[in-house]
Amino acid sequence: MLSDNRLTLSQFQQLVGTTIRQNPALQGVWVAAELSDVRVSGGHCYMELIEKDQRGATVAKARAMIWANTFAMLRPKFYVATGRDISTGMKVLVRGSANHHNLYGLSFTISDIDPSYTMGDLERLRREILAKLAEEGVINLNRELPFPELPQRIAVISSGGAAGYGDFMNQLDSNPDGFRFYTMLYPAIMQGDRTSASVREMLDQVEMALDFWDCVVIIRGGGATTDLNGFDDLELARRVATFPLPVMVGIGHERDRTVLDEIACVRCKTPTAVAAALCDRLRDSYARVIDRVRRIAKYSGDALKGEQHRLVNIETSVPALARTRLLQAGKRLDNTAHLLERSVSKRFSTEEKRVSLLRARYESALKNITEKPRIRLTNLENLLRVLSPENTLKRGYSITRVNGQAVRDAAALSEGDVIETTFAQGIVKSTVN
Repeated sequence: MLSDNRLTLSQFQQLVGTTIRQNPALQGVWVAAELSDVRVSGGHCYMELIEKDQRGATVAKARAMIWANTFAMLRPKFYVATGRDISTGMKVLVRGSANHHNLYGLSFTISDIDPSYTMGDLERLRREILAKLAEEGVINLNRELPFPELPQRIAVISSGGAAGYGDFMNQLDSNPDGFRFYTMLYPAIMQGDRTSASVREMLDQVEMALDFWDCVVIIRGGGATTDLNGFDDLELARRVATFPLPVMVGIGHERDRTVLDEIACVRCKTPTAVAAALCDRLRDSYARVIDRVRRIAKYSGDALKGEQHRLVNIETSVPALARTRLLQAGKRLDNTAHLLERSVSKRFSTEEKRVSLLRARYESALKNITEKPRIRLTNLENLLRVLSPENTLKRGYSITRVNGQAVRDAAALSEGDVIETTFAQGIVKSTVN
């Protein structure tokens, strides 16, 4: 059964729209939200306003737009204040009014934007990241690395087609001093949500060839569409802070500042300023070397003059010194000759006495050695004389021989043997019967 107060859908939508537009609490109000899906079309800027809880879950969402005439005014105002374009991911404070369309439903038309709120939120995010790094004890690690004296081997992380990278390379290649730099591009995404992951991936690749490089350069130029939110990231900041090589950064314009500017070893305003700083570093090192060479040359010249004066003095003093040395040497030789003569004379006298004493000992020993054998020989001679066959025969003994052999046993004789008996006086031959 149909009710008499029924409404068509369009009538209902019109009633809702009228109620919203006539409610003063929904007109000209300031709303804090995060921007999502920001896009520009036909001069108008379309987006969604979202609100997230502490866990990151979306708890509210509304369509929003900035009409072309208003956007043409707000966009440069916001950029001048923040250095950034209105883009996805920003937290903003916007003023506007609620609207309702029969086809598209509820929307929010933005009439103004407060850049200070966005700047404050970005600054809060940076402070939170820096506080976290300080808590972890890594915030100063890269800043405290010694920067090389001659940074010529440079790993460059940038977008290969970016104007900032081109300016950087041109500045290095055309430096007026003719210094040589050896660079390699590690191409990364330098804008948008993928910035942090892309730059960290390139840092990982650089670390795989750590010994090839003196330092790392992270550069990104500025422009009307600058979006540096990706560099205010905790993971990227931690990776740069703990990187083992000195990191130089030149991101955006002169007034732009990101978390990386606070933790890198060297911070420069722009990519061109990074190249200038590298050239200045080599120029300073070259100047120091030249200064040292000049100082060495001056010192060597002074030392050479001093040695020349010293040689002249030596040349002058050599004859007198030689005479003095000769006289001293002659005196030493005379003294040595006298000492040698006395020493030889004393030694000769001592040796002469020693030789005389040895001669007497040798003569006595020789006499003892020869006298005893002489006496023994005499005694033996006398004994042999006493025991000789002649003396034995004289004492009444005789010698019996048969066939010239002495007979000691009668049994050795046979009958008929002719024997010969020798006496002290004469010889008798006999026949055995």
